[in-house]
Formats: sequence, structure tokens, C-alpha cells
Amino acid sequence: MAKGRILVVEDDADISKMLRIYFDSQGYEVLVAKKGQEALDICRAKLPSVIILDINLPDIDGYDVCRILRSNTRTSYVPIIFLTQRDDRSDKIAGLELGADDYITKPFDIEELKLRVDGTIRRSQREALTHPVTNLPAGKLIEEQLKIIKDSSDPWTMLYFGIRNVNAFKEIAGPIQVNEVLIFLADIMRETVETSGTMNDFIGQASDNDFIIITTPEAAPNMCQTIIQRFDEESKVFYPFSVREAGKVIYEDIDGEKREADLMTLVVGVVSSEDGPFADIMQITEDAAENRRRRPGCPA
Repeated sequence: MAKGRILVVEDDADISKMLRIYFDSQGYEVLVAKKGQEALDICRAKLPSVIILDINLPDIDGYDVCRILRSNTRTSYVPIIFLTQRDDRSDKIAGLELGADDYITKPFDIEELKLRVDGTIRRSQREALTHPVTNLPAGKLIEEQLKIIKDSSDPWTMLYFGIRNVNAFKEIAGPIQVNEVLIFLADIMRETVETSGTMNDFIGQASDNDFIIITTPEAAPNMCQTIIQRFDEESKVFYPFSVREAGKVIYEDIDGEKREADLMTLVVGVVSSEDGPFADIMQITEDAAENRRRRPGCPA
């Protein structure tokens, strides 16, 4: 599994090629965009761990790209490192005021840039801002979003997903394959929200097997059904053919006892603004977890 996903937004072909080759050799997944709009499209499809962003782009400049990313709930937290030929103090201040995390000027030292990328990703994970496997918002970012909806007068619905039988899958496939399943589910959620939701919909990962989506009451039913159906059908590819044919997993637990389990499926609990008022954000998550246990299913 890659150390992280880097999006390089640079219209100079030589520089972007050099960065792609170098960071790929360092164990990162590297995506490249030549234009600002292309970068925005990539961010919606494949959320990066960090963005290396040139200011001078042929369509919209890096400042506008940063401003758009920061105004979108799903990309507002992604770290941005500006990469530019501009060395004026005013340019640096302008970038940092827009929410950029760092600023490096051309010509640059590739090792210095790598250290800044590594440090940015480590800081994000240390502060519990993102999940280390999927790069989805976690910890503090989820808490901030729950505080927003708790005090909001706008209607909302929260979908609280969990993966059933993932531990049985882990016994036969190992932890690396479980990580691949988590990434797979995160991608399904992003694709579904992009297709059926709004710019302000929120996707987060509360723990290894717990995912949340906060969306509108109108979008929630179809979004929920699509995610569950796609995961239940498409996750079967992670199993060996013999397991798919049998429709169940047979394994030995830690004590050597033979166990049997169904294939992985998604289960969801739903809570909405109509269920409030809520005493605090903990009540929102507790109610969602309780609904997932007692009456799981998508909203009508």
C-alpha cells in the first residue's frame, strides 16, 4: 500500500514528470494535473493526502484552486503546498491566508520538498485529522462537522455505516487486504456522493470499520441504497473463487476453533435533524450506533 497519495498540479511537463518519478520511487501514489480544473476534478474522484500546487496555471490560478478546495466540505482539510516562482512576501502571505499549509519557491531542493510533504502528512495523521488508510476525515474533523450540524437550522441526515464479517475476512486474507477493502468502500462513497449528493456533503471514517456520511434528507435514501448494493455485490471480488461459490467463510479462530461466517456486507444506522434536539455531539453518534444495532436500514 502506498505511503500516501500526492496530487501534483503543474503545467511544466519536465517538473511534473520529475516529481512523479521521484515521489513514486519514494513509495507514494502520484497523480498529475496540468490545469486547475483538472486538479479539482481529480480531487473529487480520488482524494489526495497532500497537494503540491503551482500558482501559475493556464486556466485558473493556484490561488483560485486553493480557494475552491477550501470552500468545499469534502476537500477543505486536504493539505496544500504551494510551489511557485514567486518569491515576494505578499504572494506567500496571500497563499497562507487562503489556507495553504506550506510554500516553496522554484528552483527547489527535491529532498526539502519531500521532507515538507512527509511532515505535512504526519502532522495530519498525528492530529487525528485523517484516517491513515483511506485519507478520509477522522477524529477532530468529524467532531467539527457534528458540531456544525447539531447547531444548524438546516435539515440533515447522517448515515452510519459498518462492515459486517470483516474480521472473518481478515482471518483468511490478512490485514493488507482489509485495508484494500476500506479504500474500496471509501471510493464507492466518494463516487456516490459526487453523483447523488451536494458539495457540502461530508464523508468521514470514525474508526477502521465505521464510516459516516452527512447529507440532505432528500439525497440520503438513494445514496444509502446505492452504497450498500455496490459494496455487497462488488466486495465479493476480494474473496477467492471457492469462497464466493460457497457463499461463506470457513476459518480457524485464534484458539484453533473452526468458525463459519457470511461474506462481508454493509449495515447502516440512520439519524437525522428530525430526531433532535441533541444534548451534544456524542448523542448523535450514540443514537446512530443504537439504530444500526436495533433497526438497521436505509431511510425511506
